[in-house]
Amino acid sequence: MMQRLGLAIATVVFAADQISKPWILSVFEGGARPVEVTSFFNLVLVYNRGVSFGLFSNDSTSGPFILAGLAVAIALGIWWFLLRKAGARLMAIACGLIIGGAFGNALDRLLYGGVVDFLDFHVAGYHWPAFNIADCAIVVGAVLIAADGLFGKAKPLT
Repeated sequence: MMQRLGLAIATVVFAADQISKPWILSVFEGGARPVEVTSFFNLVLVYNRGVSFGLFSNDSTSGPFILAGLAVAIALGIWWFLLRKAGARLMAIACGLIIGGAFGNALDRLLYGGVVDFLDFHVAGYHWPAFNIADCAIVVGAVLIAADGLFGKAKPLT
């Protein structure tokens, strides 16, 4: 039951992420400038060719394939955990969020050569690195896993 929940969440996250990318690309078709939505939020178009926050960014032709392969490997490892070990609703949700986000960003790397980021929050001139729906899902999933580890019921070692 929890496996189905996790995989359903992964599917919804992946679909929402992949639907948002062509839309944002159409908004910025022709080189449009950032779109101010509120005083603290813009829509932008950034291709992240590195990992988190653009770290290890490079323009090599194999880079997107290596990073996509790494994301898929991690997502498959979490999928295996979900199928074998995750019995709690919170863990199923967390795993689903991470799996859907990882597959979404991996597909971006293969389709576009980098992850399409477009959500830009800023305060007092400081801009958080742009991100996307997949990134949000991955972060929320990781926070849920950390919260479960810190505050969840202690399980006996087996």
